[in-house]
Amino acid sequence: MSPPTETQTRPFRFPQTESTVLPDPARFFSPNLLASPLPTNSFFQNFVLEKGDKPEYIHPYLIKSSLSCISLSYPIQLSSPAFTYQVFTPDLTISSANNTNPSSTHVVSSFSDLGLTLDLPSSGLRFFLVRGSPYLTCVASINVPIIISSVHAILHFDPNSSYTKYTITLDNNQKWVMYIDTPSSALSNDISSITSGHGGSTWTIRIAILPDSDPKSEAILDQFSSCYPVSGEAVFVMPFCLEYKWYKKGLGDLLMLAHPLHLRLLAGNSRGITVLDDFKYKGIDGEVVGVVGDSWLLTSDPFSVTWHSIGGVKEESYPEIIDALVKDVRALNAASISTNESYFYGKLVARAARLGLIAEELSYVDVIPSIRKYLKNTIEPWLDGTFGPNGFLYDAKWGGIVTKLGSTDSMADFGFGLYNDHHYHLGNFLYGIAVLAKIDSAWGRKYRPQAYSLMADFMNLGRRGNSLYPRLRCFDLWKLHSWAAGLTEFPDGRNQESTSQAVNAYYSAALMGFAYGDIQLVAIGSTLSAMEIHSAQMWCHVRERDTLYPQDFTRENRLVGILWANKRETRLWFAPSEWKECRLGIHLLPLLPISEVLFSEISFARELVAWTLPALAREGVGEGWKGFLYALQGVYDKEGSLGNIRNLNGFDDGNSRTNLLWWIHSRGGDEEERGVRGEKFCWFGHYCH
Repeated sequence: MSPPTETQTRPFRFPQTESTVLPDPARFFSPNLLASPLPTNSFFQNFVLEKGDKPEYIHPYLIKSSLSCISLSYPIQLSSPAFTYQVFTPDLTISSANNTNPSSTHVVSSFSDLGLTLDLPSSGLRFFLVRGSPYLTCVASINVPIIISSVHAILHFDPNSSYTKYTITLDNNQKWVMYIDTPSSALSNDISSITSGHGGSTWTIRIAILPDSDPKSEAILDQFSSCYPVSGEAVFVMPFCLEYKWYKKGLGDLLMLAHPLHLRLLAGNSRGITVLDDFKYKGIDGEVVGVVGDSWLLTSDPFSVTWHSIGGVKEESYPEIIDALVKDVRALNAASISTNESYFYGKLVARAARLGLIAEELSYVDVIPSIRKYLKNTIEPWLDGTFGPNGFLYDAKWGGIVTKLGSTDSMADFGFGLYNDHHYHLGNFLYGIAVLAKIDSAWGRKYRPQAYSLMADFMNLGRRGNSLYPRLRCFDLWKLHSWAAGLTEFPDGRNQESTSQAVNAYYSAALMGFAYGDIQLVAIGSTLSAMEIHSAQMWCHVRERDTLYPQDFTRENRLVGILWANKRETRLWFAPSEWKECRLGIHLLPLLPISEVLFSEISFARELVAWTLPALAREGVGEGWKGFLYALQGVYDKEGSLGNIRNLNGFDDGNSRTNLLWWIHSRGGDEEERGVRGEKFCWFGHYCH
């Protein structure tokens, strides 16, 4: 699949701004990288923010770069009913005895979809940090002594007879192995220092912990120690299919690790790989398992992105929905919008677009002209720069869209100016643009360049060159879901709170592809939506029978609050753990046809509603949050849900009575009727009954 961005339409660049809040990337990125757009939500973002010394989780290790050394941690996991997280401990630290400047920093000299190259110029060390490698790989100049230290006591530092392998035993019961590609020798007076002086200009060191999953693990690490990855790409080869390609050096076959979602998507697509079921490492995302092979093919079952409900609405339900629709459309008034914030403004745009699609689905076209007028009046000022209080601008420092407010205030627009939540905000605008372009093709043609620029800001597939935007700003091609945190340093890495709004971003891009007849954009938007849904169901939906997380966490939670790279917690950015209705709502809004796929498992919907309902007894629960709970109730109890929705007195600002009624009336009957229909909704072939 080719990139659906600048090759599809002429590039549009919003007016340029000089942001006063963005950090300077020049300290940590190699000069040759600064001329191209840079990642703002990557798996290694902590390495290029502030002092660059916060750890990142590069499976299976937490890795921390501090000045002139790299520390490696095989983390332990702690948990409670409120959170589960991994603890960084510098189990091993790699440095050089020839360090010329102890206060110098590391430099990112290259990066790819699945890895980065981190240099320590003052020490003469280069690290290939490739995700899923059981080994940490370091290349050093010849005659540069390498120092291995630990926060723990090193009990043994034992070489083999040829001095090409060392076994390192620590007093915390960890055992590590280190491989050298040329014979080495220990320096005097320090058993944990080694050097090599046998030919060539560089030597390579590979370090791995021995997992306790299989007594044969050391033999496996020995077998594959001579081949190492230096980078990796993820290629969209066809709809709902992603190929990993690793670039390697050395001899023999490549050993990598796959997380649980990888293993699910690899099923039936072995393509010459070998899965080592007993070679495992523990981690917060579940066990990662050994896979031998240079290329993986990850395949999801396909599903159809649709404008309207999948099962349709029965005609006898039309009058109630149309009555609400007429009232909601009558209340549309662009001039009365009181917010200038891009997020809340975008929600109002998307809310009106939903009314248009519901009207179309019910063939009630009388309200379409009013909806068209509202969408034009709300969207155009953001695209042509006439929305005075705020608007979209272009930042050339990192390469992307920021808002006028966000360019001078890091807190404005929920941190949009620091590249926070871009897929959330822009996804709402894309939804409105897709619907307006569908019902007014002339308008769509006029604003197509701006529309594609908004999409490319978070969904550009280009790699380098003259692109205005980095590759896939938010979407993590290793974890297979998005991150939202932007250019803010966090001890636990990137995070994402709302899986459903991430789904909406790529779904809306696919709809825009439909509106513009761009089949490549439809395919890529659909594929990313599918991966985002898989990930939400894997790591954020917590079923009673699940074993992925510790028992005390699973017992008390049906949903994760904030998903971090290195932590799971139950609170939200805006609500405490006890507000379970908010946790449910933030993983369901906006309510769309694709929500049927995201929450296709009827038994889990029942579990989730039962878990959330007691929270409604708390004083002050918002009507808008209740609406999402009742919507999910409608997955298995249509009549009960309908009664609850009819009694609501308010709605989320991105939702409406019309949308809730459409949702309920497009469900099947109650659970007895859904017994057969439930299978139809099991798009991904797992966890369904």
